[in-house]
Amino acid sequence: MKPVIARTREELAAARARIEGTLAFVPTMGALHEGHLSLMRQARGSADAVAVSIFVNPLQFGPGEDFDRYPRTFDADVEACAGEGVDLIFAPTREVMYPDEPQVTLKSGPMGEVVEGAARPGHFDGMLTVVLKLLNLVRPDVAVFGEKDAQQLAMIRRMVADLNVPVRIMGGRTVREPDGLALSSRNRYLSAAERGTALALSRALRAGADAAAEGPDAVLDAARTVLDKAAAADPPLALDYLVLVDAATFTPAAAGGPAVLAVAGRVGATHLIDNVHLQLGKEH
Repeated sequence: MKPVIARTREELAAARARIEGTLAFVPTMGALHEGHLSLMRQARGSADAVAVSIFVNPLQFGPGEDFDRYPRTFDADVEACAGEGVDLIFAPTREVMYPDEPQVTLKSGPMGEVVEGAARPGHFDGMLTVVLKLLNLVRPDVAVFGEKDAQQLAMIRRMVADLNVPVRIMGGRTVREPDGLALSSRNRYLSAAERGTALALSRALRAGADAAAEGPDAVLDAARTVLDKAAAADPPLALDYLVLVDAATFTPAAAGGPAVLAVAGRVGATHLIDNVHLQLGKEH
């Protein structure tokens, strides 16, 4: 059975009122892939019903970023949701989400100005604003976000805690291609040669994780060795950042304990991110 598709706030409210029991929610920007589907399966195991949103949020794209060319595959997305037993799809237009130019938005604070936030100023302000709007409209009991966007997940958890939003946030593990490349809607932009270079991101993370027992410096040195080779490749990888941070705060990681090794770079015109969780001072 196909999911109910709500395109307006009124249609969403009516569909939400018909849902009995608990509701799990997976916000997306569409162009769904196996990573998204894994989040839907996790949502299905966490609640009685599942809702998915499909909305390419203009607030989280900066000048010169890929908002206009971001892939939009709505019909295929609906079929994918149906295959996972999704009950409700909220697919608003920009006018539905932002009927007027927003005057009051969320500020991500210092946590949103580092790492990915430093590379994309204002990105997390727009992301948090739309996520809060979606949570208020859908009113789920549980919301599931991918761990591939580790900083996004950490910031959403912080927002929910700071603003007392009544929803439980769950993280879903990163899904990878057989060659190690983290699944992303942007991967379809890559040529065969660019994809070969992009594999350096996951290889660098594996090299860093393998050095976790030796401490932070060894982790970063091992990852940089891989990335330096990719910077000299054809086509090259333009590194945006490589950081080792605390998973909850995205401040520099302590010498021992849990951490996230996060990397981002551009291959051609495509911006890609990836990360791995590790335990400093212990073998990965």
